[in-house]
Amino acid sequence: MAEFVGSRLRRLAMRAGASVGVGALAAVALAVAPVGTPPAAASTTPYAYVTNYVSDTVSVINTATNTLVKTVAVGGRPDGVAITPNGSDAYVTNQASSTVSVIKTSTNTVVKTVAVGRLPAGVAITPNGSDAYVVNEGSNTVSVINTSTNTVVKAVKVGGAPAGVAITPTGSDAYVTNEGSTTVSVINTSTNTVVKTVKVGGRPVGVAITPNGSDAYVTTGSHTVNVINTSTNTVVKTVTVGSEPDRVAIT
Repeated sequence: MAEFVGSRLRRLAMRAGASVGVGALAAVALAVAPVGTPPAAASTTPYAYVTNYVSDTVSVINTATNTLVKTVAVGGRPDGVAITPNGSDAYVTNQASSTVSVIKTSTNTVVKTVAVGRLPAGVAITPNGSDAYVVNEGSNTVSVINTSTNTVVKAVKVGGAPAGVAITPTGSDAYVTNEGSTTVSVINTSTNTVVKTVKVGGRPVGVAITPNGSDAYVTTGSHTVNVINTSTNTVVKTVTVGSEPDRVAIT
């Protein structure tokens, strides 16, 4: 277990039944609501939503004042979080509960709890806000949640231990890292089927897509980042980085 870092360590500890000390990093993920409205309906101040893995809560931070304005109770071991493009809702994956909590940002209350696969981790929402894609590490699936009804409309079978997910700017494809299979599954969002499986380095976790949608950057346990060309879905470059790269973001 010592070879794993970051959120992977916490997830592995939970699977093994080990307790995670409060002194460990509790804020596993953060997302910003671009037009979140708490606490006043007319507010346009962005709010940051932070999942607290040990506390089973989400902290809401006012980014104008950098103060905590609300703590929202969610399911067990919240991990991933994503905000709808219009800022109305936050989707939080709860690993121990195998659920997703839907938080209404105008009231900062949980308005729906959606059952998904086992050990849900990463979550991403399509650019048009219609669907949330949730990777389930323990089920080797991706749950597709329709955000209008907050129901699972499809469970897509992917590789082993999926960990991360990113969606292209056009919303046409979702890229899912499979930590247990050393692959990336490419899901066509129109059909919700895997159209390509790309072989990458060992233990891929993080994934991010360039703003123009041309490339996906994938972190691997091989101390590398694999660059996938999204037109051909092939690895066009392997960049050596530091030990155990975990997450990645693109400007």
